Amino acid sequence: MYRLDKTIKLWKVFDKPLNAVAEGSLATGEDPAAVLMSSSAHSESSANGTLHPSLLKLGAQNTSGLIAPIISPAQSRLLRMPRLVYHDTIVAAVPRKIYANAHAYHINSLSVNSDGETYISADDLRINLWNLGISDQSFNIVDIKPVNMEELTEVITAAQFHPINCNELAYSSSKGTIKLADMRESALCDRHAKLFEEEEDQANRSFFSEIISSISDVRFSHDGRYILSRDYLSLKVWDVNMESRPLATMPIHDYLRPRLCDLYENDCIFDKFEGIWGPNNSTVLTGSYSNYFHLVDWERDSSVVLQADKSAFKSRKLAAMHKPGTRGFGPSHINSNNVDFNKKILHASYHPKEDTIAIAATNNLFIFSANHPAPSALA
Repeated sequence: MYRLDKTIKLWKVFDKPLNAVAEGSLATGEDPAAVLMSSSAHSESSANGTLHPSLLKLGAQNTSGLIAPIISPAQSRLLRMPRLVYHDTIVAAVPRKIYANAHAYHINSLSVNSDGETYISADDLRINLWNLGISDQSFNIVDIKPVNMEELTEVITAAQFHPINCNELAYSSSKGTIKLADMRESALCDRHAKLFEEEEDQANRSFFSEIISSISDVRFSHDGRYILSRDYLSLKVWDVNMESRPLATMPIHDYLRPRLCDLYENDCIFDKFEGIWGPNNSTVLTGSYSNYFHLVDWERDSSVVLQADKSAFKSRKLAAMHKPGTRGFGPSHINSNNVDFNKKILHASYHPKEDTIAIAATNNLFIFSANHPAPSALA
């Protein structure tokens, strides 16, 4: 599925064979001069309606007195009709359904339910429930729009269905909270079943506190036991049974705290980074600036920072921090004055079963794999 502004499209992806026209060619061992003579003989015969003398010796007279040429198997191979032959296979996509006219604001999230029949779409103020087979009707299940828009204090930033329980979904807000809703309780999930929120340290509160605490992405782990959230400065892992504080907090942009004022002026503080689960429940992935991305094992409290750099065409291992006996340096050692804010990794994907990741960096797609020392880049 794909979202574009306020419209949703369901695409069919398939392998499309590419065929090429095979041109006629000489059979192995044939004399080009003989072929040319034979072609000239046929042309001359066709022009005057008689057989060329060179073909008379190959002919046999039928009952009508006409000469019918006898073509040998070797000569028959010279006459070839154009034909289509397999050339290559490409991945193609065609839109099957278009779901429109259900959102007044830009869609920020799509999530297919575990039942395989429904999905949700979320914008800043509403979450709608759709049936995959019905494109002209949806049901509003979350609506935080106030009667007076001046009273609006938060917006929905991300939403996802539980991977196992088809009645549960989680959505995050710009206030840094995560709400777990149960659709069995009511048709309109105004009242959340659980609220995940970390108490703010009032001593460190500033003008930027609410901006940097806004959650840009929220995702369930594969078994639905944990929730991963990404705000501007950090990654957090929550236990669905513990709402008061996260199990782990992994700093990503702590070195940028002194530059929050500059980031606010150039709008980089509003960048939305994703958080992605690895094949297991211990590894998570997120992007950063200068085309850096972080791989974190939150259970072992270790991480590594890599760079998707086409000029070097190699992953630059910058850090292996917190792990005893490991050489290297961590993200805190990155010089904030040398950060390129025009190069940022906002989107990435982790293979569901293998240690392979896809990184979207500017206009390049990088594929990193634990089985290959160097990444491949697709421009």
